Amino acid sequence: MVQTTSNTIDNISKKLSIQVSLNGLSFCTVDSNNQITAIEQENFGIRLTPEQVLDKIKYMFDRNQNLKESFTTIELIHQNDLYTIVPKPLFDEALLKDYLKYNVKVLQNDFIVYDELDQHDLITVYIPYTNINNFFFDTFGSFTYKHTNTVLANTLLTKEKNSESITVFANMSSIVFDLIIIDKGRLMLSNTFNYETKEDFLYYLMYATEQLNLNPEEFKLVFLGSITKDNEFYNIAYKYIRNISFGSLSQKSKFAPNITPFEPHQHFVLLSHF
Repeated sequence: MVQTTSNTIDNISKKLSIQVSLNGLSFCTVDSNNQITAIEQENFGIRLTPEQVLDKIKYMFDRNQNLKESFTTIELIHQNDLYTIVPKPLFDEALLKDYLKYNVKVLQNDFIVYDELDQHDLITVYIPYTNINNFFFDTFGSFTYKHTNTVLANTLLTKEKNSESITVFANMSSIVFDLIIIDKGRLMLSNTFNYETKEDFLYYLMYATEQLNLNPEEFKLVFLGSITKDNEFYNIAYKYIRNISFGSLSQKSKFAPNITPFEPHQHFVLLSHF
């Protein structure tokens, strides 16, 4: 179920995608020709509270001219570790809290929702940042929201549907990374880890692959998000894993003249639905 709230919005053909987490936020705008007209990212460096993140968002919308336009499509993407994956045949909407309680500390008043990955018979059950949703409703009226895992898993499973190999995807951001492992087009693992050092990152990566009996000489590790080839996380992974590369979207991004092009693995989640 793609989460949507509605009110009214001006009829101008421009799209906004914004990703929020407790450690950072990013956004991009795309015109009617699917050209990226603005893209920005801010890393907080520490984990904030949802209330502090909302203050950051309000400040950004108040000061950034790119966010003062009217948009026909607005998508808010929640990035957090407050989620789990449920096979669709086993899913029951009445059991949302039960799905989460084994992995997440669920409070009595937590608002729990779910996204459907229709083509892959999977459901992402998660807790969104309700205060941020409320701000978006008050500001824009109409918008759609979903979880980062929904965007990542849906995009990567579609890309890997005809693959005959095992691929490990690490979507990197400040102090957090998403790990998705796909075996011959089938989802084996989707999880999110918090880290402080490159050793933390390596530990979670190697532990997860070891639990699935994956051989670092054989599987492919594909990096997405905020990472470069001279990054310390790339370098430490390269010492232990033979096959490492950077991912990209199936469709090449188009840039407006004012935008400096960036590597195709960067901003992967923001651009996945354009």
